[in-house]
Amino acid sequence: MYDGSAYSYAALCGSISFSWGNFMGFGAGIRTLQCIIALLLMSALSGMAGAQVSGQAQPAPIQQGQLPEVVPSDAALATPPAQTQPVAAPPAATPPTVKTPIGTPAPKPRKKGPVDALKPGQFMWVKQEVYEGPMKIVVVLDTQRIYVFQNEQLIGFSTISSGKKGKETPTGIFNILQKNVDHKSNLYSNAPMPFMQRLTWDGIAVHGGDLPGYPASHGCIRLPIVFAKALFGVTKMGQEVVVLQDTSTPVKRPEPKPATDSEVGPADAIADPALPPPVLAPKPADAFLPEPSV
Repeated sequence: MYDGSAYSYAALCGSISFSWGNFMGFGAGIRTLQCIIALLLMSALSGMAGAQVSGQAQPAPIQQGQLPEVVPSDAALATPPAQTQPVAAPPAATPPTVKTPIGTPAPKPRKKGPVDALKPGQFMWVKQEVYEGPMKIVVVLDTQRIYVFQNEQLIGFSTISSGKKGKETPTGIFNILQKNVDHKSNLYSNAPMPFMQRLTWDGIAVHGGDLPGYPASHGCIRLPIVFAKALFGVTKMGQEVVVLQDTSTPVKRPEPKPATDSEVGPADAIADPALPPPVLAPKPADAFLPEPSV
């Protein structure tokens, strides 16, 4: 038993001796391991710091053919660019409204009645049982019409043919100075002037004649023969006849002249010095007047 114990003790001592040596070697290994661990820790800390920096700013990948963007070192402190305010488009320019100057309004078109429906040479005459009361005769040159009123009622109207250019019919207020059923012109080759009613002593009269539809006379007012006959039968000496250029242009009534002791003969007789002076009419009312020129 002793042997065994001794063996065991010796073996134990040897093991211890061997273990101590090994322990010494193991201690050196621990120090080496500690150094390795320290290096690993330092390497880990460096990696964590790099990862933190890379997480804060990672450069964008550069594509092929693209130049890298250079960021200044103080980019974080750089002032951000000011935001550009949107520029409103200017309003569209509207041209000024040009107002047409207000002038004289255009005359309203006349409504066409039965008068305007007449063709050259046509007329209307309303026969009366008795032709009594005031009568008015109005001639309108621009429409080539004559109107006859009695007691403010229209009893007749007709187409006419007045003086042509250069021989225009004068406008104004006239009176019938002479009446002749079968008068012949002593100025124009004895031209017939049936149912003549003289308005002036220088050749203006109302009588029957040709009506071509436009002014064609030498100053007289031509009427259809039948109308001239009807008008001749109802008028009296001194009857007033108003000749207008148009219905919008009035004429002035001449001032009454003082009575004289003589009547002047035709104007063409006065104008020609080779002819004898005009014959003065005697005072009696039924005296014969010299035949004027028409």
